[in-house]
Amino acid sequence: MVGDAHRVFLPDLGPRRAGAKRFRGLRLIHTSLRPSGLTEDDLTDLVLLQLDAVITIFAQPDGLPGAVQYAHLMPPDGTDKPWRVEDVPSVHAWDDDWLEFIDDLEAQFAKSGKLRKVEGRPGAILVGITLGQPKEARRSLQELERLSDTAGLEVLDVTLQNRDQLDGRTCIGKGKLQELIVRSMHLGADVLVFDRELSPSQLRNIAEVTDLKVLDRTQLILDIFAQHAKSKEGKLQVELAQLRYAMPRLAIMTTAMSRLTGGIGGRGPGETKLEINRRRAGERVTRLERELDRLGKNRALRRGKRTRAGIPVVSIVGYTNAGKSTLLNKITNSEVLVEDKLFATLDPTSRRLRFPEEREIIVTDTVGFIHELPDTLVRAFKATLEELEEADLLVHVLDAADPWVERHLAAVNAILKDLSLEDRPLLLVWNKADAADPQRLRDLQHHSGGIAVSALEGLGLDTLLLKMEQLLFRAARAEAHPSDAPGVTGL
Repeated sequence: MVGDAHRVFLPDLGPRRAGAKRFRGLRLIHTSLRPSGLTEDDLTDLVLLQLDAVITIFAQPDGLPGAVQYAHLMPPDGTDKPWRVEDVPSVHAWDDDWLEFIDDLEAQFAKSGKLRKVEGRPGAILVGITLGQPKEARRSLQELERLSDTAGLEVLDVTLQNRDQLDGRTCIGKGKLQELIVRSMHLGADVLVFDRELSPSQLRNIAEVTDLKVLDRTQLILDIFAQHAKSKEGKLQVELAQLRYAMPRLAIMTTAMSRLTGGIGGRGPGETKLEINRRRAGERVTRLERELDRLGKNRALRRGKRTRAGIPVVSIVGYTNAGKSTLLNKITNSEVLVEDKLFATLDPTSRRLRFPEEREIIVTDTVGFIHELPDTLVRAFKATLEELEEADLLVHVLDAADPWVERHLAAVNAILKDLSLEDRPLLLVWNKADAADPQRLRDLQHHSGGIAVSALEGLGLDTLLLKMEQLLFRAARAEAHPSDAPGVTGL
């Protein structure tokens, strides 16, 4: 290869050598008339092409070769950069056994703990972009890390970029994107996950530049829903949400489409539908809406029967993983699936609860909410969320031990307001009280009211049930017979 005074243009070097973590078997050697040494382009080529080394030989004043500077890749354990740069005083005194050195380096890569990924779990780099709110962005990235783990990704690295404004093409800009390419090669990452919803063109541009699978926050949540949907209605709702998300993106996804579908971010009942054309996708959406409407009418009939029977309904709402299913199990002696994962409960579950005086209520566990819940999910789960409209009481469960519980409270309240449920009778329940800081718990109760419980340990549940009975039955009796009813204190 012959270049000019500025750079050498590398042709297609062909496929890499077979075998895990082996280098290409090629070294890039060039001369330099300047003392500046290896450039950023040299080091980027080293990583992206997985070369054995890049080497600069400096020309002496008489034109003969003199000092040498070279760089080679490094295993990711404990290193900030994926390469190491070395200097040799003279090319004539450089007598290292290079093949022995490369064999040893490849062996280090093969033993690297960070490159031995969990079987079946693709490696991912999480990417956050903030416009001047780094604390909030870091918290959101922590949540994204939990979402990624729930979806089946192995998080290898997390990066946050502070920008004045978003880049219209790639969100993060060319320099940061190049850095992500290098980092993904260094760690063996297969997926980039962005902590915001990307536009169709941004998804395409990032996928084409990086040659990696690119997911955004919405795709990740849709994938988790696809994994956890068990009922027919739940599966139809997930497929509808997937199609509504994918339809604006179908027209522009060319070669990048294969990196954006299938596996994490593209599985579930709608997986085989993601590459159909826009017209057929629209027809499928219409059929799904019609079927969900039919199921919604059946659900409305069941709600009507409960209403005519005079059985009050309590709906448990709250942020995902706040302990809603655990609370349902404890107060109704049920065995609803409980997992320490986000969105472990997707399909609503109803159980009967009997109070003294032979009075019964229906307690329903609903899907958990999350900050910036995708609109496609809210629209798809409209029939399920209609259960909340028929509730006589909403029990809002919060994780009192979570340092960001106030943020969760605000996020759920915002979603309830969007659903026009802000005026519904509501009881705050501060769950996981046994794990929370006592003073902070008292401050939360003083500021917002509510009852402190531990659903796991069974603490405070008698007080909770008594308060539920007061709000459901004594308030109703007070309305029917104002002069006979005792005073009921609301929260």
